[in-house]
Amino acid sequence: MNRRAVKECLIPVELAGQRFDQALARLFPEYSRSRLTQWIREGRVLLDERAPRPRDSVMAGQRVRLTLVEEALTELVPEHLPLDIVFEDAALIIVNKAAGLVVHPGAGNPAGTLQNALLAYAPELVQVPRCGLVHRLDKDTSGLLAVARTLEAHTQLVAALAAREFEREYEALVNGVMTGGGTVDAPIARHGVDRKRMSVREGGRAAVTHYRVIQRFRAHTHVSVKLETGRTHQIRVHLTHIHHPLVGDPVYGRRLMIPADATVTLSEELRSFKRQALHARRLGLAHPVSGEFMRWEAPLPEDMQRLLQALDRDLHRQASRAG
Repeated sequence: MNRRAVKECLIPVELAGQRFDQALARLFPEYSRSRLTQWIREGRVLLDERAPRPRDSVMAGQRVRLTLVEEALTELVPEHLPLDIVFEDAALIIVNKAAGLVVHPGAGNPAGTLQNALLAYAPELVQVPRCGLVHRLDKDTSGLLAVARTLEAHTQLVAALAAREFEREYEALVNGVMTGGGTVDAPIARHGVDRKRMSVREGGRAAVTHYRVIQRFRAHTHVSVKLETGRTHQIRVHLTHIHHPLVGDPVYGRRLMIPADATVTLSEELRSFKRQALHARRLGLAHPVSGEFMRWEAPLPEDMQRLLQALDRDLHRQASRAG
């Protein structure tokens, strides 16, 4: 059974005349404004025992009643799955997610997700939205994720992410040989036909991706990518937009690129790489309690290391033959 808690207060004189959602954000700063607005629409917040709209004005002396519900106590089952914890304290967990692990339960993935594993590892996360996850990675993208252990930490980190105060750096392997680094500043929206895909579209949400070359191979490029924004599939969509899709991407990729006269080993490595070659390598953020800016790094997973080594051997092999 879900547990409920009630918070009550009166609208002070200094908030009189403001929109209800604005006043609520001032009264309950421990919750994000978007979450409070959602609760208003769900009827969890009453003003003088009636359910107002977010835009309704408030008057001094009106009574606010907020009903909190611990959600998903019976919907999300703790599961003891392997977790690579890079850092943890009372407010924060940094986890290195393995490729193939789904972050949130959903259609087709009701269990076996990172959320299930986090709930088993830290049961207090049931009181935090999405078990504390502040951002997400696609199923087949590996790397670092931030998890807030308290509602206050979650609210602060979500706000910092929205304000573009996180540092997020990825490593990727793309098809084609890039001439240099650059920036993709192109809006992203849901694809007009295939609703499971995203695309660069006029009128979409602003999205900015910076990239630089780490190493060029004969038919591929190893790149470092930094995000300013965090749209769904952003790196995959933006790099495809500039005609350098990620190696192995089953949604946005194109035909397999194998260099001429490649060894059997390299050909097999490329053919067997069935996920997007993308890894969230570095993460930086201000600690939600101390304010100290902290950074973490996770090494490339074995499959990406092996593929990059095969490409590097191929490059040197061709150079030695040319010499």
